[in-house]
Amino acid sequence: MEILQTVAELRGWSREKRIDGKTIGLVPTMGALHAGHASLIRTAASECGSVAVSIFVNPTQFGPSEDFERYPRSFDADCVLAEAAGATVIFAPAVEELYPVGAATFVEVAGLSGRLDGLSRPGHFRGVATVVAKLLIAAEADRAFFGQKDAAQVAVLRRMVADLRLPAEVVVCPIVREVDGLALSSRNVYLSAGERRQALVLSRVVWLVEAMAAGGERGTGVLIDAARLAFASEPGVRVEYIELVDWATLEPVETAAPGSLFAVAARVGATRLIDNTVIG
Repeated sequence: MEILQTVAELRGWSREKRIDGKTIGLVPTMGALHAGHASLIRTAASECGSVAVSIFVNPTQFGPSEDFERYPRSFDADCVLAEAAGATVIFAPAVEELYPVGAATFVEVAGLSGRLDGLSRPGHFRGVATVVAKLLIAAEADRAFFGQKDAAQVAVLRRMVADLRLPAEVVVCPIVREVDGLALSSRNVYLSAGERRQALVLSRVVWLVEAMAAGGERGTGVLIDAARLAFASEPGVRVEYIELVDWATLEPVETAAPGSLFAVAARVGATRLIDNTVIG
């Protein structure tokens, strides 16, 4: 498996594969790969002739008080996992390769970027949209694969791809969970044993709302009140948001309809975690 470090190398690889009749799949990551990433890569490998996995801790999506410097990095292990899952190449650029000195161009999806996670993390989705646009253009990808766990990010990227008329399909893959239900995240390594147990309340809340909706409850207020009550069983968990929204716009809805997104975010200790489900 090749490791590419420049945009020119990635673009050359992509064009060479396309000449051979291959479709190009892209799995953008920040490294610290886990079984959730492996699932994305396997799906990409099953649907595309060649798969590029980017490993790049993107500085522009971190706020000044966030964990950019201590974000987990495990490049060698990441390469082993990616290759085993079906990656064709790894794209691991330096910061200067994607953000040349003096770079002044950013991509911002107005409106969506300030909702859900974007409300408490100003500038986060601008950084995400910018780096994903750069990666899609560099790889000339036919399809890009993302996990449903980052559902708000998915909404932003779908809109960006549509607005910019980028020739890539955004493919959303199911949330992958630990045996106990915790949604897989690279930040789970931050949790102590006690915090890990507390964090399970997020998946319990998601499953509660799923069950209520499956049983016929459609009132947003009723569902959110039930979620708040469930979160109260873990007073050490600080809820950031509990929302039921239209997945395309991230705007609140009054009634849970098929396709509505129920999403939660909370801090367990110093670690911010998210989870969600799509109604119906």
